[in-house]
Amino acid sequence: MSGTSEGPTPAADLLGPAVTESIAEPSAGTEPGPPPSSVPFRSAFSVAPLAMAVVDHEGLVVSANEAFADLLGTGTDNSAGCVAADLVDLTSDARTWHAYREMLGGRKARLRSTRRLKHPDGHSLWVQVTVAPLAGEQPGVLLSVADISARRELQGRLRHLQMHDPVTRLPNRTLFFERLSAALERDSYDEGGTGRIGLCYLDLDGFKAVNDTLGHRVGDRLLAAAAERLTQCADEAGRGRAGVPLVARLGGDEFALLVEDSTGTEQLAELAETVLKALQAPFDISGQRLSLSASIGVVERRAAGTTATALMQDADTTLYWAKADGKSRWTLFDPERNAHRMTRQALVSTLRPAIERGEFALEYQPLVSMEDGRLRGVEALVRWNHPQFGVLTPNRFIGLAEEDGSIVPLGRWVLATACRQARRWQVDHPDEPPIFVSVNVAVRQVWDSDLVADVAGVLAETGLAPHLLQLELTESAVMGSAGRPLQALQALSETGVRIAIDDFGTGYSNLAYLSRLPVSVLKLDGSFVRGFQYDGAGVPPNPADEVVVEAMIQLAHRLGLTVTAECVETSAQASRLRQIGCDTGQGWLYSRPVPPDRISGLLGLRACPQG
Repeated sequence: MSGTSEGPTPAADLLGPAVTESIAEPSAGTEPGPPPSSVPFRSAFSVAPLAMAVVDHEGLVVSANEAFADLLGTGTDNSAGCVAADLVDLTSDARTWHAYREMLGGRKARLRSTRRLKHPDGHSLWVQVTVAPLAGEQPGVLLSVADISARRELQGRLRHLQMHDPVTRLPNRTLFFERLSAALERDSYDEGGTGRIGLCYLDLDGFKAVNDTLGHRVGDRLLAAAAERLTQCADEAGRGRAGVPLVARLGGDEFALLVEDSTGTEQLAELAETVLKALQAPFDISGQRLSLSASIGVVERRAAGTTATALMQDADTTLYWAKADGKSRWTLFDPERNAHRMTRQALVSTLRPAIERGEFALEYQPLVSMEDGRLRGVEALVRWNHPQFGVLTPNRFIGLAEEDGSIVPLGRWVLATACRQARRWQVDHPDEPPIFVSVNVAVRQVWDSDLVADVAGVLAETGLAPHLLQLELTESAVMGSAGRPLQALQALSETGVRIAIDDFGTGYSNLAYLSRLPVSVLKLDGSFVRGFQYDGAGVPPNPADEVVVEAMIQLAHRLGLTVTAECVETSAQASRLRQIGCDTGQGWLYSRPVPPDRISGLLGLRACPQG
């Protein structure tokens, strides 16, 4: 360890002129020796407790005091003529050696460097070497050496306390990131090794319950015991390898095992599995038998191009996956799963601004009469024209919009746009029977906004008749409605707006409750309709599916409801559904969702030939 700096050198300043004078070459014809005025200063130089030596411009020791000889173990008579740089190790690093040579040449003011020296008796010591120019015209420098071993030892102890956790005695978060950053520096992985790095980031499952019920004293002992087992796992993993994984406590009940020069995911998986088994064995703490488990996020990759922040973010994400997947397990980082998570976060953060920027558009899928194949209505389906991810269908963002509440402004926009378009079709095709538009409504729209007022305002603004608007809610939402949602649906139904239950047959299916709801349409879930398909060998569909669907249609008709079948894809399905009394169909047999102008072309035409 070494360092260089410039700064004041009190001892050198004190001795400057006198020492220079004392080592000046004698004039010809005179006896060598200092003039009388320099004698007190020579005496001070000799008996000073600070180790000092005068060095000529060639770098050789001219004279040294007794403290210098004692500190370095050279002997007073043996110092003169020695190369000063060798005595205090100024040649071991290029920066210090260059600065020292600059001083000998008179081109630098002062030099200070910390060196670790080996004493002849075998012990090591830390010294601070200060080099200052001699005053006057005399060439050379004064070299002083201070023993700072005790200070360095104290600094080491303080650093250890600063860098280690007091409960587990493991490296703490600060030291962990110091080691991680060093491992990711290019020089460290360019010099041999595998060039890879691995991390097991773990959290103790159920530790909070131990802390809360048994107290922090027991909790701390449990942490210390867990840390000891983690250390044993690391020692075993390092046996026969280049290095032992670093075990650190990052805070609370979070630990990390850092594997430098890892050999691949297999090594990290083996380490994670060992840790899980080690922690699952019961702990005996203060006379109590405690059980513990852990969730571990495992990340392993090439060190090149990786940052400490990115590695920890991925490890934290993977730890979250391990907990979400059931705890007491390890999970390996999955780039595809992470990309989906990142996409999800990006969508959440831009949902509301996207509404304001007009990034959403509507497509419409026909709802066709099973009796004559004519267009009776359309379902409005929202699309997000995302500037980064392209066109997104509702399953990519509606759930997110419901979570953060942006479904309310988005729902208002969809409602207004769909009603405006339905009215435009009616005006543009006055000779055709008007078609209704069906709009999906989330339960949160009912709770977080005044849906009745919103619908009334849109109908008044667009001039669309209430019976030409259909609102679709999922079965689970409608069947569980009570209080305000039920009142809102009742009020909307009384104005003439049609209420439809979407995906019927997949939720509560409380048929008794169904008769008391203000519902006018059931939309059968596509899973029932798929059971009507014939396979390539001509095998007929499952009779049970037909019986269930026929029974639901008959029940709906008895309750005064109409039935729409979703996901109709073949003529055989359409024919059978028509035979058992289904009212309307929706699916790719008739049309995929299309822009508004395509719907205009279907008005007055049969959407599908009837078989």
